[in-house]
Amino acid sequence: MDKFKEIRPIVLGIVKNKNKILVSEGYDKVKNEVFYRSIGGGIEFLENSREALKREFKEELNIDINVGKFLGIAENIFTYNGRNAHELVLFYDVDIKDKDYKEKYHIIDDNSETDAIWIDVDKFKNKELKIYPEQIFKYL
Repeated sequence: MDKFKEIRPIVLGIVKNKNKILVSEGYDKVKNEVFYRSIGGGIEFLENSREALKREFKEELNIDINVGKFLGIAENIFTYNGRNAHELVLFYDVDIKDKDYKEKYHIIDDNSETDAIWIDVDKFKNKELKIYPEQIFKYL
């Protein structure tokens, strides 16, 4: 699937710790913009969204998670690095086991490297930092 030519189904897990949320950092070089996104990714053909979320956390953070309540779905049409994209995003509550909790996780995904870190939700709500998709605010 070409994620810049088709509607892509993805799943994101919202992991909270007090007033913080676990997010990965991204960078759009065309917009010169740093942004954040919850952990997750594409749902593969014949894979249900819960299993896709577990797989993504295992691939990206090397941890097993407990997938909680389904929170909702959003349509996200956006531009990233100058290319148009279209996603259907399923959101779930996620719990990380205490033994797997870290202050920072290193992610290697699609030939890029970044970190997943805990950021205070208020930094997104007061627009100090950007989080995508913006529909996530319904679930924070």
